[in-house]
Amino acid sequence: MLALEGIRILELVHLPPGELCTMILGDFGAEIIKVEALPKTSGRGAGLYAGADAESLKAAAAFNALNRNKKSIRINLKSEEGCQVFYRLVKDADVIVEGFRPGAVKRMGADYETVKKINPRIIYCSLSGYGQDGPYNQYPGHDINYISIAGALDLIGWPGQPPAIPLNFIADFAGASMHGAVGILAALFAREKTGKGQYVDISYTDSVITLMTFFLQQYFGAGLKFPRGEWALAGAYPYYKTYETKDGKLISLGCLEPWFWENLCKAIGRDDLKPYCFNPLHFIQKADDPKWSEVEDELKKIFHTKNRDEWFDLLIRHDVPAGKVNTLDEVFADPQLLHRKMLLEFDHPKLGKVKHPGIAIKLSDTPGKVRSLAPYSGEHTDEVLLSAGYTKSDLEQLRKANAIG
Repeated sequence: MLALEGIRILELVHLPPGELCTMILGDFGAEIIKVEALPKTSGRGAGLYAGADAESLKAAAAFNALNRNKKSIRINLKSEEGCQVFYRLVKDADVIVEGFRPGAVKRMGADYETVKKINPRIIYCSLSGYGQDGPYNQYPGHDINYISIAGALDLIGWPGQPPAIPLNFIADFAGASMHGAVGILAALFAREKTGKGQYVDISYTDSVITLMTFFLQQYFGAGLKFPRGEWALAGAYPYYKTYETKDGKLISLGCLEPWFWENLCKAIGRDDLKPYCFNPLHFIQKADDPKWSEVEDELKKIFHTKNRDEWFDLLIRHDVPAGKVNTLDEVFADPQLLHRKMLLEFDHPKLGKVKHPGIAIKLSDTPGKVRSLAPYSGEHTDEVLLSAGYTKSDLEQLRKANAIG
C-alpha cells in the first residue's frame, strides 16, 4: 500500500517547481495525470519533440525524474470540446495543480470557481510568483526575483561583493514545490473532516519568507540584520567555513558549539586555538580582532597537509562536524547517500541503467515508490479517456476537432 493511493491529481504545470510538487505526491501513490497542450496550440514547450517517434520520446523521458509516476494526456483547453474533456476528468479528480500566471486558467475555463461547481470536493492548488492577489500578482519573475523581493538574496555572499546567486533552490524548489505539496496534503486532511475541497494559493515569494523564519524572528525581536558575509553562518569565522585540502578539494567545518571546536583543536594538535570559538555576538557582527584572520590562516595551512578524505575520516573520528564538499560526480558514490537509497536505478530496454534521485521522505509502513518512468507527451491520452467513459469513436471525433492529441 502507498500512502496516497486513490488520490487523483490533474497537473496543469509547465515549469519544474510544479512538476516537483506533484512528483513528491506521486512518489507516495497519488495518480498524477499530466494535462499537456497539443503541438502548436500553446507557448512554453508545447509540442516539444512532437516530430520524434514514440521510442525516442520514451528514451528522452527516462531520466526525467520530475515526471516519474505520471501519465500524460494532451487536451486543447483553448477549444470548447477540449474543455469538456477536462471537465469530465475533473469529476473524478481530487486535486488540480496549476502553475500559470494569475488569470490564465480562468481564460481557459479551468479555474477554481469553474471546476468547484463540477466537483465541490476538489482541492485546487495554484503556484505563482507573487500569489493570486496584491500589486505584484501579474509581474513576471523567476527564483532570483522572488528571493530578491523576500530579502534572502541580500544575505548570501561575501562582504563588499554582490550577492551570490544560489541557483534556483530556494524560491522554486524549497519554496513553491515543498509548500505546494504541504498545502495540498493539509487540504486533503481537512476534507476528511469537512467533506469539502478548497483553494490552495502558493506564492513563490511568500514561501521564501517562511524559509527565513529563523532569521526574521531575530530581526523582529532584536533588530538583527545579518550583514552579508559578516556573521557566523555566512562563513565570517574560521569555525564555520570551507577549506581547501592537499588534493585541491574542499572540506566544510560546522563547529558552532564550543565543544566541537575543542574537538577540532585536539584533532589538529592546536589546543592554543580553543579560545577562538563561537560567541553569540557572532550571529550579528564580524569581529574586528585581527586574531580571527590569523586563526583562519593557520587552519588553511593545516588543511593543506592532508587530502580531503583523510581529513574527513580523521575529523569524524574526533567528533568534529565536517563534510566532504562533494562534486556531483562524487555525490552518488557517497556511502551514506547510497545506504539511504538516495540513488535509484532502473533497467531501461534501450538505455541500460537509468538513474534517478531517491525519495527523501522515509515512511516505515507506506514508503514511497517509483512505479513508472516519465511518459512522453500524450502517451496516455487514450488510456485515461477510455477509462473516463469515452469510446474509441469518441476519441476519433475529438481528434478531428483538435480537442485532444
